Amino acid sequence: PREILREAKPSAKLVFVGKAPGKHVYTQDEINKMLVEEACKGKIVVRLKGGDPYVFGRGEEECMYVLEHGVPCEVVPGITSAIAGPAYAGIPVTHRGTASSFAIVTGREALEKNKRMVYYGAIARAVDTLVIVMGVTNLENIVREILDAGVDPETPVAIVEKATMPEQRVVIGKLADIVEKARKAGVKPPAVIVVGEVVRLRDKLWKLA
Repeated sequence: PREILREAKPSAKLVFVGKAPGKHVYTQDEINKMLVEEACKGKIVVRLKGGDPYVFGRGEEECMYVLEHGVPCEVVPGITSAIAGPAYAGIPVTHRGTASSFAIVTGREALEKNKRMVYYGAIARAVDTLVIVMGVTNLENIVREILDAGVDPETPVAIVEKATMPEQRVVIGKLADIVEKARKAGVKPPAVIVVGEVVRLRDKLWKLA
């Protein structure tokens, strides 16, 4: 939230390096170099990120780069949107008797790599709860792959858009219809997708969210 930036000193230099699908103000290489350049000027540099820097945040890449260039750094862990988002929507990723395992995967795997490392259908069958981040633009392909793996079409799905933000909204469906529901609702990134029986718990827990 922008409110956090108010905690910075008035003299602090604020540089926005946020990313959206297909829209990067700075490349990752440029961000890495900027961190080192500013630190070498004797400045205290804070790389502020949403969520956890080591969960699809490329924090480890940035840390390795600055350390390789002789700049010491410290990592402050955060709470990943993959867990905070569902929680704010009244959806736990685990629940006694319902879900004893969960996996967090990127939804952009098939879009960015020639060699795939994530197979959505296999993972959905292997765990009780599947949480997908950055998957809105690839939702149709992801759902198709999960269904092709034999997962029940009636499996509940939730999409939490702008998770933990004042504008947060939740679209609920099932594998059989979530693509169409998301399309009709005009769901846009950023959003967290949750697949699994834990989504049904929202009916009881949403008032606490």
